[in-house]
Amino acid sequence: MSDIIRRDPHAEWIARNRLHPLHAAMQPTQASWMGPNGVMRKNVHGAGFIGPNGIKRIDRSGAQQGGMAKRSVSVDVQLPLHRVTEPSFYIAVVPDMVGGRLNSHDRDMLGLAHKMAGGEGAVLAVVFGEHKEIAFDIAGVDRLLVMQGNEFAGYSPEQRIQGLRTVDNQFAPRHWLLPDSRNGGGELGRRFAASLGERPSTRVWQVSGDTCIGRAGAGTEDLSRPLSRLILAAAECAEPVSETRHEALPVELSTAAPRSLTRIEDLGAVAVDPALIPMSEAEFIFSGGNGVKDWSLFHRTAVALGATEGASRVAVDDGFMTRDRQVGASGTWVTARVYVAVGISGAIQHLQGIGTCDKVVAVNVDPTCDMIKRADLSVIGESSAILEALIEAVEHYRNGAKRDAA
Repeated sequence: MSDIIRRDPHAEWIARNRLHPLHAAMQPTQASWMGPNGVMRKNVHGAGFIGPNGIKRIDRSGAQQGGMAKRSVSVDVQLPLHRVTEPSFYIAVVPDMVGGRLNSHDRDMLGLAHKMAGGEGAVLAVVFGEHKEIAFDIAGVDRLLVMQGNEFAGYSPEQRIQGLRTVDNQFAPRHWLLPDSRNGGGELGRRFAASLGERPSTRVWQVSGDTCIGRAGAGTEDLSRPLSRLILAAAECAEPVSETRHEALPVELSTAAPRSLTRIEDLGAVAVDPALIPMSEAEFIFSGGNGVKDWSLFHRTAVALGATEGASRVAVDDGFMTRDRQVGASGTWVTARVYVAVGISGAIQHLQGIGTCDKVVAVNVDPTCDMIKRADLSVIGESSAILEALIEAVEHYRNGAKRDAA
């Protein structure tokens, strides 16, 4: 086994981005030091500080929002490796993988699986079809099984059940975890439970030993029951894995999944007007703020991109957008896969509202504003010229695609 220490680009990016929720945890903060009178002092604002009564303190220093954290020019971050050489059992997880990537619900579920696996078990992630995720290791995956094939493409619950049955026969997981979501995990989990002849634990948000607690009564009550082998986990069921790096070793099936005579025909996605999509469910949001000078151009750009429109509080207060389109802690918390912020400086309430967005693109004239620091991709310049160029690029791309198809 090589002793070479390998870099983790994703962890290094988190350490550089002071507005990332995990930024403070990546900083080499001093936990204790010797005071001027010879008394050992502890950093009570440190993330995860345990008080004298065993209570974990909340970090209110503002470091996670970049208030007191200082970025270094070069940060070398290496998360400790969690390796399970010969697992005693498996905890199988089937993430939704919306857009080919892990979402926040998937990461919460992987955190729960890691907690249930402990030090002897391994987390086995089962992914259908092609994916774009490159961070399975820091999400808590010990073994990765990718089931590829045209039979798993699109909406194919019957064939996917056959694949899960094959995984169940080979690895015999102690527990199965699927997200109780509207993205397919809830339906697939219930179909799988019926196929196994087992009763699943649904809407589970807490697991303790052999007992779990799930939502009941339209979400108004908690129901405690014995833990089933098949668990449909709710969002925020556990803290996502953030302090360890896992192997994510690829595994394969010894036998191919049998093909089933499907009774379902996938007709593809149905076109939906982006303006009718609720902000909390939109995956592509084009948001404008005080820096937008031509709102008619802004609307034309959103139509050209096929994005759902959003706005900052300033733009809503000025009457350019309706109140239901306000993004932020005082408006709507969004979980978009792509969030484009045009002319938004990045107030803390707005940054909180987009905290779980996957990719953030910022267009602004101020290269030092907080939104630029939060963004994965930044474009510095006047919004009107950039939007005109963006519309032209989109039309050129689509015309070229039509010519190629013809």
